[in-house]
Amino acid sequence: MPETCTVKAEPAHPVPARAPLWMLLALVGAFALSQAFRTVAAIMAPPLQADFGLNARELGVFSGAFHFAFGAMQLFMGIGIDLYGVRRTILAAFPLCIAGALISALAPGYLPLTLAQVLIGLGCAPAFLVCTVFIARHFAPQRFAAVSGMAMSLGTLGMLFTGTPLAWVIERSSWRAGFWVLAALALLAWLWIWRSVFEPARTGAAGAAAESPAQALGRFAALFLLPHTWGIVVLASTSYAALITLRGLWMGPMLVARHGYSLVQSGNVAVALSLLALVGPLLFGRLDPGPARRRRWLVGWTLASAALFALLALGRLAWLDIACMLAIGLASGYIVLQYADVRIAYAPQMTGRAMAAFTMAMFMGVALMQWATGAIATWAAGADTDPFAVVMGCIALWLALSAAGFALLPQPRALAP
Repeated sequence: MPETCTVKAEPAHPVPARAPLWMLLALVGAFALSQAFRTVAAIMAPPLQADFGLNARELGVFSGAFHFAFGAMQLFMGIGIDLYGVRRTILAAFPLCIAGALISALAPGYLPLTLAQVLIGLGCAPAFLVCTVFIARHFAPQRFAAVSGMAMSLGTLGMLFTGTPLAWVIERSSWRAGFWVLAALALLAWLWIWRSVFEPARTGAAGAAAESPAQALGRFAALFLLPHTWGIVVLASTSYAALITLRGLWMGPMLVARHGYSLVQSGNVAVALSLLALVGPLLFGRLDPGPARRRRWLVGWTLASAALFALLALGRLAWLDIACMLAIGLASGYIVLQYADVRIAYAPQMTGRAMAAFTMAMFMGVALMQWATGAIATWAAGADTDPFAVVMGCIALWLALSAAGFALLPQPRALAP
């Protein structure tokens, strides 16, 4: 992260002017794999339920395990990037993802499979953070939103694999084959980073005296003494969580159970949603209204997403459900504006840790929402109520409350009216 001191500089490499973009693409490759791993449950849920007899709560724990591990490690990955650099951090962590995928493919039951998701989450933990830090370090500030949008969009390609391609692999073989393929792709991503990513030696303040992990932890905790951090955390923990809970957990089971879709048909819808989620960040990155209006946009688009989830709760028509899902995928692009909002909400020397706190809130929110909706669906099924209607209604309410919290909690002084 740009504002902190490093213990060891990355190896100096003479690189051409376009090298930062090539290196960013290599890092995005790992992020794309993390996107694939976080969304496997939507397509793997039916065969996993058939093989292991999982109920909705257990399915929510399985899917949420990745995100609990991923989110909990953001602080430590942020400190690791500060102290050891982007290259060393991602190369050290990502092999855990490969190991977790291999263990998943061989898992004899629910418990080892869920523990393997924790391992995958740990390995993927720095995958997006290294992208945002790399962009902040190597691209001009005025390009931050646009380049971040591009990175998020390209990373979304990972979700395309967990649509029709993964459904086809599972139907032709088994869910275990899906994890074998993901393990192989993760290994290729690690090799690409090892071969391509080198940060030049940092000079000046960035290369000054080292900061200890304890000092880094203390400075991270200081973020939460700033009142405006809490509004940022409230929205961050809900906006992305709603998208991933739909795309990564409930979409497949909902289409299969509510409308009788096959696994491949559900995968086709997942691919369409993922393509729109790819376009969304590019679109909103270009349409960024700037600091004066950005927060109003964030509140408005969060409420629009809540309305779409409410329609999913009420809907019984396949075309309407699919239309709402696709609209949610496109509208999710507004999340890229949150990164731009965080970047200007803190002093430059705090930006890196603020990004880590924001990312941690995002993925802990995903884990919490997936676990909670799994428990809610289990309760609804026991009460002879449509579990998908209850889950979608709860997500809609969750989004509306987070929008209200973001609007009403203290704002950064520079942005306050």
